[in-house]
Amino acid sequence: MEWINAELLPEHIVVRSLEEDMFDGLILHHLFQKLAGLKLDVEEIALTAANQRRKLTVVLEAANQSLQVEEQQAQWSVETIFNKDLLATLHLLVALAEHFQPDLPLPANVQVEVITMESTKSGLKSEKLVERLTGCGTDKDQPSKDVFDELFKLAPEKVNAVKEAIVNFVNQKLDRLGLSVQNLDTQFADGVILLLLIGQLRGFFLHLKEFYLTPSSPAEMLHNITLALELLKDEGLLNYTVSPEDPDGRPPPAQA
Repeated sequence: MEWINAELLPEHIVVRSLEEDMFDGLILHHLFQKLAGLKLDVEEIALTAANQRRKLTVVLEAANQSLQVEEQQAQWSVETIFNKDLLATLHLLVALAEHFQPDLPLPANVQVEVITMESTKSGLKSEKLVERLTGCGTDKDQPSKDVFDELFKLAPEKVNAVKEAIVNFVNQKLDRLGLSVQNLDTQFADGVILLLLIGQLRGFFLHLKEFYLTPSSPAEMLHNITLALELLKDEGLLNYTVSPEDPDGRPPPAQA
């Protein structure tokens, strides 16, 4: 319902119940026109049941045509929607969302258990079915794994090998400046090496007035790190949030 209400917010339409608010075709009419960018030739307000059913028929015919679904194959119909069948209504809304807004983050593998009851001469007969509302998730639906979280799951010797490779790479880039790095954990803490490395990698020179070459306080170190993160974002090299401070919220300690 949040998705529908967001789509129809400019028209000041609010859906509170899928069964009660969708069956007469009025909101489906507005939603389909908004999604498809089409104007349907149908009356705006239908007061009688016959007119509501006729309006719903026009809307569903247009929706099925856009979805390229034959009426016999559709998991909804004028009869089921008009009779406030929640499952049929959900099938229709999911199909519209997946077709017109494929990037909408619908939860994958949503299933519902349907129990049908039938009265027979020997009593009530029940049948249980499971219907799928949304499809199976793909790799792109899964949250991406953090490369460093995966790295630290490796054996210690493998982590050390990766750190050694990074140190070699950094030293190759900083060699022309007459600098070298031996310890990633400590020498990047004040932001100086990181700023100089970014400059070497991206081909620009940072004026010494823009950062502290020999920071002597936590505030100066924090300034350097913040500047480095801003440069990474500006260059499109950082697409997630990183705090310039330690995980406990404090700036890195000053080095003697």
